Amino acid sequence: MHPSPRFRETDPAILLARIAAHPLALVAVNGETAPRVVHTPVIARQDKAGVALRFHLSAANPVTARLLAGAPATLVFTGPDAYISPDWYGDVPDQVPTWNYLSVEAEGAARETGREGAAAFLDDLSAVFETALLPKPPWTRAKMTPAAFEAQLGGIRAFEMRPARFEGIAKLGQNKTPEMRAGVVAALEGLPGGAGIAAAMRGLDRP
Repeated sequence: MHPSPRFRETDPAILLARIAAHPLALVAVNGETAPRVVHTPVIARQDKAGVALRFHLSAANPVTARLLAGAPATLVFTGPDAYISPDWYGDVPDQVPTWNYLSVEAEGAARETGREGAAAFLDDLSAVFETALLPKPPWTRAKMTPAAFEAQLGGIRAFEMRPARFEGIAKLGQNKTPEMRAGVVAALEGLPGGAGIAAAMRGLDRP
């Protein structure tokens, strides 16, 4: 997490929207001899009890064993990012290269939701991401035989985290002038992969 408070984001609605746009998380735990990490897609929501992050892992993954043993986890979501050249600021002396990015971090214990919870999670996961593929007919587990689905279900464990810490970073040149940011936005918009950060930076200067 970047130490500067000017880049920090704590609004749950903004963070949840960021996760929905970039749902693949890095899950990190302390192992017995070294840190253990794994990637997995996450479904996030907010209810009366707060933020809930749901995900699943292979039952054979070492991270799974650590979570089942009660080890706390950190989930890291990375959004769009881009290298920033000092030349894009205009005729401003003594500037250095930097990197702008969006991220979210969640930290806390993850509770296993059991076999029924795992089945419900897989249904929800496919529903969320199949919707984005319309008009393709959505895939559902009804296309599998019950025995095949149950066999697949036995190979995973599903978890829900109610994070004790939930915050993010929006490093978008807040420490630069609007004119300097405008130069960066113009340059990024002409580069492959630059549109995401450019759009986020434009949002800083909208009325």
